[in-house]
Amino acid sequence: MKTITATSARSDLYRIIDSAQSTHEPVQITGKRGNAVLVAEDDWRAIQETIYLLGIPGMRDSIVKGMAEPIGNCAEEIDL
Repeated sequence: MKTITATSARSDLYRIIDSAQSTHEPVQITGKRGNAVLVAEDDWRAIQETIYLLGIPGMRDSIVKGMAEPIGNCAEEIDL
C-alpha cells in the first residue's frame, strides 16, 4: 500500500483518486491528527458486500462448496 502525507494528498488529490480508481491499490494518508486510507468506490462497495455476505450464517461454507462444484453441474440449457 502506498503511503503519503496529508499535505501531499491535499495538493494532488485528483491524481491520487484517479490512481486509486485505475490501479485498485489503496493509499494510506498519514497526518498529525490521525491516518486514513483512500480506496476506490468500486473496491469499497466490494468490501462492504463481502462483509455482508460473510455475516450470513453458513454463507462462507456455501461459497466454498459452490466454488468446488464443476461448472457443468451448475449450468443447464434453456430452450428459447
